[in-house]
Amino acid sequence: MPRHDVRFTIPERKLGNSDIEFAVYSDDERLGALKISKGAIVWCPANKKRGYVMGWDVFDRAMRDQGRRETRRV
Repeated sequence: MPRHDVRFTIPERKLGNSDIEFAVYSDDERLGALKISKGAIVWCPANKKRGYVMGWDVFDRAMRDQGRRETRRV
């Protein structure tokens, strides 16, 4: 089973005006970056110039419809 790592950087600005970026790795190979902002979530695959944008309302519906429910409370 691959080992997954998530790395992130938070710019030193107001959160409302800047994205938070998570770098996602599988077995030390970069899968891509997940960018989170006030208005949307963006998945940028490794070695691609453009990402995939999803608004928060669409993300909420996609997770409820396609996501797997957690077995423990967060």
